[in-house]
Formats: sequence, structure tokens, C-alpha cells
Amino acid sequence: MTVHTPSCAPDSLRRRLMMIAAGCTMLAMPGAFAQEVAAPAAGIPANGDEIQQFCTNIADAARDQRYLLQKRDLEKLQGDIDTRIATLEKRRAEYEDWLKRRNDFLQQAEIGLVGIYKTMKPDAAASKLELVNPGIAAAIIMKLPPRQSSLILSEMSSEKAAVLTNVISSATDPNTSKEPS
Repeated sequence: MTVHTPSCAPDSLRRRLMMIAAGCTMLAMPGAFAQEVAAPAAGIPANGDEIQQFCTNIADAARDQRYLLQKRDLEKLQGDIDTRIATLEKRRAEYEDWLKRRNDFLQQAEIGLVGIYKTMKPDAAASKLELVNPGIAAAIIMKLPPRQSSLILSEMSSEKAAVLTNVISSATDPNTSKEPS
């Protein structure tokens, strides 16, 4: 803390004001250390009432300054948060757009893929579906007409047909999650 005194003030007054300012600073410190430091230096008389009066006079200004600094810090933090929220909202919109385009593509691909297998002969479709992921193969077979699905399954090896049948039957299990993972 800086105490400004007129240059024409006597040295004793200047020293006294410096001690008062130091006393105010020390009164704000907690614990025994503050009491030790706040004790006036030898040879400089300090009046406790003067120190208390000086501290009381500057307390409101110091509190106001502290509040202004805290307000400035909070406003800066709020600006940072607003910037981050705007960035997240932008990214969320981009992701939703990408997800919509992906889902549209997958729906078109699924329709096209089912159409391809629908026009194939059962023995050719069976040999191709044996090579495909069992989940995808089961989904395709489920989308085909039952008559064609049975012909395809009868052309497959017993092991592959059993795997696909298990996948299809688990789709109707009420304990199976409805959400794709």
C-alpha cells in the first residue's frame, strides 16, 4: 500500500502515516503473525485510534476494488464459457447433419442391397450371404419375402443357416436391446 503525504509534511508525520498504513495491512492478516507484525516499531509512537480510523476510512474503497476485480474475472470467465458453448453448438449441428446424411445413405443402401438379393437365385444368394457378417446376412434375409428366405437358408451350409437363424430369433427376444450398438 502506498501512502502519499505532502512533501512539506514533517518526517515524523510521514513515518506515522506509513505505520498506520502498515497497521491496516497487518490487521487484515489472520493469526498471531499479524499481531507480531502489527506492533509498532520502537521509537515511533502510534495511536491505536488513528490506525483504526485510517483502516475504517479505506475499507470501503478496498472492498469496492476487490469486488471490481472479481466482477472483471467473472465476466472474463463467462465470455470463455459462452465461446465454448458456441463452439460445442456448432460441432453438435455438424454432427447431427453428418448423422442424418449417414442414416439416409444407410437406408438407401439397405433398400438397394435387399433389392439385389431379391433378384438373385437362391443358391447364388446363399453362397454370397455365407461370406457376409452374420448380423448383416440375417437382416437381409429378414427383409426378403419368407418364401425366398427359406430357399436361401436351405441352400446354405447347416452351420451358417443355424447361426443366421439364431441371430434372427434373438431379434424377437424381448430382453434384447431395441437400440443398435
